Amino acid sequence: MSLRRRTFLSSTAAGAVGAAALLGAGPAPAAAAGNPSQGAPTHSQGAPTQTFALGVREFAWNRGGRRLTTRVWYPSATGAPGGTPVRDAPIFDGVFPVAEFSHGLGGNPEVYLAEILPLAAAGFVVAAPVFPTTSTGTEGNIQDVYNGNQSKDVSQVITNTLALNTTSGDPFAGHLDTTVGVGAAGHSLGGMTTHGLLTAWPDTRIRAAVPFACVDMGNPTGAVRANVLFIHGDRDPICAYSSARQAYAESAAPKAFLTHLGQNHDSYVWDNGVTYPQTRATFVDWMRWGLYGDTTARARLAADATVNGTKWEAVLG
Repeated sequence: MSLRRRTFLSSTAAGAVGAAALLGAGPAPAAAAGNPSQGAPTHSQGAPTQTFALGVREFAWNRGGRRLTTRVWYPSATGAPGGTPVRDAPIFDGVFPVAEFSHGLGGNPEVYLAEILPLAAAGFVVAAPVFPTTSTGTEGNIQDVYNGNQSKDVSQVITNTLALNTTSGDPFAGHLDTTVGVGAAGHSLGGMTTHGLLTAWPDTRIRAAVPFACVDMGNPTGAVRANVLFIHGDRDPICAYSSARQAYAESAAPKAFLTHLGQNHDSYVWDNGVTYPQTRATFVDWMRWGLYGDTTARARLAADATVNGTKWEAVLG
């Protein structure tokens, strides 16, 4: 099936949603070192068992003239565990995997702190770009997802983030695990951007991916070997549940699908949502398993997700 046939978001439908909707959401870089099999990378320090305090930094990056302001949340050496992030706080003395999160239409990274902060507090360095077109909420700019620009933006952000590990004098130097691959996630247009990184614009560095409320962006080519978790409401009026189901069916194991029963496009994303706890626990444990090789987190997945209001399906290999 062609990519265009997968595209169901018409300009009329997008316009009806308006800028308040969070619809959201390149060429593959060279593969990173390491090639974990079936979601079991080797992390030198093992999976953390603590909750970290948080820091945040901001970078003014770009790709071919496209401004990519990026905020990066990370485990901090100072502050209260899981507390408010402190700007430019010293990074905790450890080595941490990198993950990326893509916002939706009219959004920015701060809209998705309910996903970003728990991940950083669990021991990840989480880079989240502000996309130059879809952050404005202009529906016409969704073509930047369908033409691959946003997936290519994410690959650039991943490259720039990983490069900090060997940047002399940078506070992150020596603290990023560049051997286990990276994580990628996002909601709606951001979920589509994430799925594009697994299909039409593959980034072979990705080892764990979580598209929230995505549309199927193409057939997997086999270039990316990632554990993929789809999270979706089965009454989503914006990004069809059936399209995400198609993407799941086409994906190779390890894969899983967390369905929020009777829910819409985003109610399970916010921290006041009835089934948000399932979203949070499953998302974090999926990344812990995919990038830390945490088999205890893998064993928790079904319990994380199988609660009143959600349905769990998985082929973990």
